[in-house]
Amino acid sequence: MEEQLNYYRFSRDQWKQFYQNGHVPLTAANLREIKAFNDRISLDDVQAIYMPLARLLQAKFEHYLSWRETESSFLRRQNKQSPFIIGVSGSVAVGKTTTARLLEILFKYLYPDRRTQLITTDGFLYPNAELKKMQLMERKGFPESYNMPRLIEFLNDVKSGKPLAKSPVYSHQTYDIVPNRYNVITHPDILIIEGINVLQLPSNQHIYISDFTDYSVYVDADADLIESWYLDRFKALMKIAKDDPQNYFYPWAIGDPADAIAMAEGVWEDVDLKNLNDYILPTRNRADLILHKVAHHLIDAVYFRKY
Repeated sequence: MEEQLNYYRFSRDQWKQFYQNGHVPLTAANLREIKAFNDRISLDDVQAIYMPLARLLQAKFEHYLSWRETESSFLRRQNKQSPFIIGVSGSVAVGKTTTARLLEILFKYLYPDRRTQLITTDGFLYPNAELKKMQLMERKGFPESYNMPRLIEFLNDVKSGKPLAKSPVYSHQTYDIVPNRYNVITHPDILIIEGINVLQLPSNQHIYISDFTDYSVYVDADADLIESWYLDRFKALMKIAKDDPQNYFYPWAIGDPADAIAMAEGVWEDVDLKNLNDYILPTRNRADLILHKVAHHLIDAVYFRKY
C-alpha cells in the first residue's frame, strides 16, 4: 500500500508499543474458534496488533459515552441507549470476518458487563431466487445485489435504541439467505458490523451504512495475495463439500478439479476482482484505521487516520 497523506503509518513493531501490558486474554484454542474458515491468526497477532487496537477502541467508546451524556444535557433530553458501532470492511477472502470476531471477543473481555454483538451485511443480500429474477446473480456482492433500504432500516432501528432488531441469516454452506432465520440484536452497547460494503456510498441512497458507524476498520492486502487466499479457501471448501450434496460447492467437489479451479479463477477475475477495484478498494481511504496484510495474513503495518 502506498503512503497516504491523511494517515500515519506504523510498522508492526511500532504499533505493538501502544500496548505495554503484555497480557493476552486469549489462548490458541480461542483463536481456532474465532478465525474464519482457512484464515490465519496467532497470539502474536493479538498482542502486537489487536490489543493496541482494542485499547484504542476502548478509549473511543468511553469518549462516545461521555459525549452522549454531554449531548443529552445540552439538549435537555433523556440519554437514550444508542450503541457504539464499529464497521469492518475489506475484500472477499482478506480476513475481515476474523478481525470482526476477534474484536467482538476482546470487547467482551474489556466490558464483561456490557452487551457486544456482531452481524454481517451478507444477511442483507437479496435471496438467490430474487437475484435470478433481477438478473443479478452474476453481480452478487456488487452494491445493487444488497437490499440496502432494509439494511439502513435495520441500522436505524439499532442506533435509535429500538429494543429488538432482526437481521437475516446468510449461509456460507448454501450461499443463500436462510428462510425464516434471523440474528436478533437486543439493545447492544457495542455493535460490530462486518461486510464488503460497510464504507460504500451507493448513488441511490440518502443515508449510508457509514452514517451509523462510530469507528471503521479496513483490512487491506494486494489483490494478487487476496486471489491466492481466495483460491486456497475455494480448494478447502471443496474438500469438505464432497460428501454433502446440499453444499453449494458439491457440484465442483465431485467434478474435475481442474475445471473447478478454472471456474473459481474466472469468478475471481470477472466478479470479485472487479468488485474490489470498482467498489471496495475506493472506500479504503474512508476508514479510520487500515490493517495492511502481507503473505500468510501477517499484518505488517497499521495506517491511522489523521483527520
